[in-house]
Amino acid sequence: MKSTILKKSVVLVCLLSVCSYMVNAQAYNPEREKESIEALNAMIEATPKLNTFKNDAYAYVIFPKVTKAGIGIGGAAGRGIVYKGGTAVGGASLKQASIGLQLGGQQYSEAIFFENKEAYDHFVNGNLKFDAQASAVAITAGASFDVAYNQGVAVFTRAKGGLMYEASIGGQHFDFQPIQ
Repeated sequence: MKSTILKKSVVLVCLLSVCSYMVNAQAYNPEREKESIEALNAMIEATPKLNTFKNDAYAYVIFPKVTKAGIGIGGAAGRGIVYKGGTAVGGASLKQASIGLQLGGQQYSEAIFFENKEAYDHFVNGNLKFDAQASAVAITAGASFDVAYNQGVAVFTRAKGGLMYEASIGGQHFDFQPIQ
């Protein structure tokens, strides 16, 4: 029993180290901005109502590719671009850890919309963290949804590929770096 827990702990530490390395270069770059715009356009194409969130939001962040993997213990990481007034204002990183019944890997895009300055400031100051209670709306082609902001934040994801069986708990943490 202790051996299994130790092995899982070592795997988690290695996975989180890799995730941390992957998202370390969170600063803005033009290629990531291009990928972010393409990811958001694909999400809007699948669900046009999302355009309302884009147009009405105080600010938003797009993670064009979040990579997630797990075997009992899991993690995810991604880098994205933060927009305010439709203009890129910085880079962001996403890190996630989870534990529970899970097996597989997947990639997805994630969009987070901030309803107001308070929610945006919460994010850029490093205080936004999603726990097991947070939920994201999964975008599928032709899907209809009725979503409201929750504490000034609305989250949407769109699967890119992979297969993940999951019944786990965990949380996401974000870091922001303004364009220099």
